[in-house]
Amino acid sequence: MPRSYVHLSLEDRRKIARWLDARMPVHEIAARLGRHRATIHRELKRNRFVDAKLQDLSGYYALNAQSKAETRRAGLRKLVRHRDLRDVVIDRLKSGWTPQQIAGRLRVDGRDLQVSHETIYQFAYSKDGHAMDLWRHLPEHRRRRRG
Repeated sequence: MPRSYVHLSLEDRRKIARWLDARMPVHEIAARLGRHRATIHRELKRNRFVDAKLQDLSGYYALNAQSKAETRRAGLRKLVRHRDLRDVVIDRLKSGWTPQQIAGRLRVDGRDLQVSHETIYQFAYSKDGHAMDLWRHLPEHRRRRRG
């Protein structure tokens, strides 16, 4: 059975930046980190810093990459941090709305805080969502989410 995925750490990102500066090929970086080369390519594509005015400053920087990755992972925590948004989502789920309808209505209403349907699904299947039995209110509810 393959090991479960583990996010790249700040130390991993520092190694990637150092090895890129040394002009090491991506496949060798991947081998040294024990990762697939696609993981490294994805990391470089997603977390590359681009400066429109000063192109010389564009590149891969470990701290910047870590910050971008943490920002992306904060999506699920949005429903944990913002109680009013979470209450609206929970009320609408219990009223029979689908996550797609909830996300769409939040966009149409022009609310300051919006959430994607995928974030709602992730929240419903999270530990907090299971404690409230939110998964029961989803259109095709299952106790566990299929991958």
